[in-house]
Amino acid sequence: MKRILILVVTCSCLQALQAQVVDPKQTAQQGATDHVNNNISNGVNNGLDKTENSIKGLFKKKSKTKTDSSQQKPAAGSQKAATTAASAGQQAADGAVQTINSYQNYDFVPGDKILFEDNFIDDQDGEFPAHWQLKAGQAVVNKTAGYQALSLTDGNYVRVSPRMKTDSYLTDPFTIEYDTYFITDSYGCIVMLRSTDKESGADREASVLVNHSDVSFSEPDAEDFSKSLPAAAAADNYDNKWHHVAIAYKNHQLKVYVDQYRVLVVPEMKFTYSNIQFAGIGEDTKPIVIKNIRIASGGAMNMIGKKFTDAKIITHGINFDIDKATIKPESMGTLNMIIQVLKDNPDIKFEVDGHTDNSGAAAHNLTLSQQRADAVKTQLISMGVDASRLTSKGFGDTKPISDNTSPEGKANNRRVEFVKM
Repeated sequence: MKRILILVVTCSCLQALQAQVVDPKQTAQQGATDHVNNNISNGVNNGLDKTENSIKGLFKKKSKTKTDSSQQKPAAGSQKAATTAASAGQQAADGAVQTINSYQNYDFVPGDKILFEDNFIDDQDGEFPAHWQLKAGQAVVNKTAGYQALSLTDGNYVRVSPRMKTDSYLTDPFTIEYDTYFITDSYGCIVMLRSTDKESGADREASVLVNHSDVSFSEPDAEDFSKSLPAAAAADNYDNKWHHVAIAYKNHQLKVYVDQYRVLVVPEMKFTYSNIQFAGIGEDTKPIVIKNIRIASGGAMNMIGKKFTDAKIITHGINFDIDKATIKPESMGTLNMIIQVLKDNPDIKFEVDGHTDNSGAAAHNLTLSQQRADAVKTQLISMGVDASRLTSKGFGDTKPISDNTSPEGKANNRRVEFVKM
């Protein structure tokens, strides 16, 4: 079956395409003609056209690395049915791949103010999630490989965006994180970085595509960049597993991490962007699957090699399994930063403070926060910190720094602080 990649530029184009059932070749030819005409009449979409063609090229390049779909095609049925069969054995394999030790050289540090976070645990299975907007195609919350996740199931492109109060929420610097489950023979997840040109009013988009072979970046009127995944994380080592993707932007430089690897560096982006969408080619049996999405402002506190004089460090990059004190591997970027601060300041001692949001009973939160603080202390000691330089204390939900009425407010309250003693 041929797949035709169609980028829908406006809502009116989307409605027109949905209303027609025509030969695919005619659709592609007509879409190209319409786009040329629009460029002639408006004179503002050359940059966007560059992005469209680049993304098409990324998908074509990816298809060369894929195995024969007749041999690898999943059984027919819903996405939920297609992934359930592999779930039980795969969860154990995922844990073996992404251990905290494998992240020992990880240097990604997320932003210090969380703008958006969603793990879909409060959304009903089979429904569209409450904190998102559907821009094109179809998407649904389903359980994939044991976790509640958002599946982009139908569309060319299918597009979803976080439900935010404003369209301009990205700042310099910013970070984006998400987990993705790559089903064999599916397409990768695209993060679209978006803005609107103030003079022309035209939309501008750059793309970060992660698939099972490489990471690619494309931007209007600029050089494209791509880098292959390390062999240990590519192809069969990537398929049918959960992976953590992290994107860091600062001073027009972009870095993309996949699991413990920093894969791609874009040294200088041409434009600035104000919001994002998740996109790609979704199919019912081969959807794009994402979870644990987090967007934050700030990032990578520049304290290395400096005398530490602040009263404390507030971190949101040390994360745990839900309602547990198990440290997630991607926390190592923040932990490595703390290790470096301690090395650069040999006289400093820290009290490791655990904080939760107000979900659940106060007594439970107090116990959980103490367990998490203890876990961080133990991990730092295992990394070479003298135990005499650390103490730990849990505060539960008693010291919020944000509201507890929104997902992002709760996410900001879930934190680990390092208080100078």
